[in-house]
Amino acid sequence: MPSRGSSPAEGWATPREILAWAFYDFANSGYTTVVTTALFNMYFVRVVAGGADWAALLWTGALSVSNALILLLGPWVGQSVDERGRIKPWLGASTTVCVLGTLGLTAVGPGDMVLGASIVVLSNLGFGLGENLIAAFLPRMVPPDRLGRTSALGWGIGYLGGMLTLALCLAYIVWAQGQGGNMPDFVPGAMVIVAAIYAVAGLPTFLWVRERPPPIRVASESSPSRRLFRAWRQARGFPDLSRFLICLGVYYCGIQTVVALAAVYADQALGFDTQEVLGMILVVNLAAAGGAFLLGRVHDRLGAVRTVALTLMAWILALVLAYFARTAAIFWAAATLVGLCIGASQSSGRALVGLLAPEAHVGAIFGLWGVAIKLAAIVGPPVYGLLTWLSGGDYRLALLATAGFFVAGLVLLVGVNEGRGRRRAEEGGAESLSESPGP
Repeated sequence: MPSRGSSPAEGWATPREILAWAFYDFANSGYTTVVTTALFNMYFVRVVAGGADWAALLWTGALSVSNALILLLGPWVGQSVDERGRIKPWLGASTTVCVLGTLGLTAVGPGDMVLGASIVVLSNLGFGLGENLIAAFLPRMVPPDRLGRTSALGWGIGYLGGMLTLALCLAYIVWAQGQGGNMPDFVPGAMVIVAAIYAVAGLPTFLWVRERPPPIRVASESSPSRRLFRAWRQARGFPDLSRFLICLGVYYCGIQTVVALAAVYADQALGFDTQEVLGMILVVNLAAAGGAFLLGRVHDRLGAVRTVALTLMAWILALVLAYFARTAAIFWAAATLVGLCIGASQSSGRALVGLLAPEAHVGAIFGLWGVAIKLAAIVGPPVYGLLTWLSGGDYRLALLATAGFFVAGLVLLVGVNEGRGRRRAEEGGAESLSESPGP
């Protein structure tokens, strides 16, 4: 097996190829920013479900079902990639599902709860699988000493894409409202904007990013559940990798909670109006892009584990600051720090997984990476909701308790040895995994 510190037979990626890869993050970020964070979620609760008491439960339930499907199917898709050595066919399929699903949301109007929830499940499934697959390119494109800055480039450009998509949608909404339109009139047009940017901005990835099959392939395995357990058994053969996947799953519970409920916190705890909330989302995305770019080179110089630890400590500081914020100015400072943390922690975490993953099983390992993220999305926000309910609606206390996920992540990170994990991936990874029996 060739060392991952030297160029593979196909050659490391060119700057144009790396930029083309990063543009997929640009393409798909508009979906999460506009559909699941800023606009369609609000439209679903207010208009589609008519503001019913159970509307938010139906919305979060649809996302949970979708995340559960990603959790189950991610490793299966990843191992299929490892078997065939090709990522683009699966990436093309997942992209098509998300783009067509987003276009399908244009048909969702008042009272279409089942239709809307079903399309959200489908489109978010396509998004989540695509997120895993684009990450699987990373460790085959660049040497280990460039993983951090390359991952940061993707996340940074991704947040810029999310901001651009949101800004275009907001410009369209302002125009539509000026023409007398309301939410049922302008939300379908916004979904067309999101789908169009996703489809067009994702093209460079398919045109210029080359496949780099691993030198060793794995045996075929048909059952999704068997593949999930097989992928985890494989990861357990790499103690530092498996420990970090657990660590990542824990601290991502905090990330997913903040991403899902920051707008609700601003509204309920600080009384922000709609324009202020959307402005906050733009600021957080801008700061996230800056955080990803800023720590990209720091990651490669300081080391992956130390960089992740730095971001987790910054997360704790940001949440403590938000807890004590009693004025808008202090909360804006906390929100900016949260944005920096989001970009930096997501970028550095993805790069560390790529560094510790054995070359022949990158697809399966990033499938498990997706499992950790989606499981966190299922666990984290409901814990916040439960804490809010048990505390009698104390959003501040629930947010402060969320910092516990980052504290636990720091504790788990202590046992991850970057050098040992990297040597294990380079020296014996593909051979030992290819010979491991299925469950």
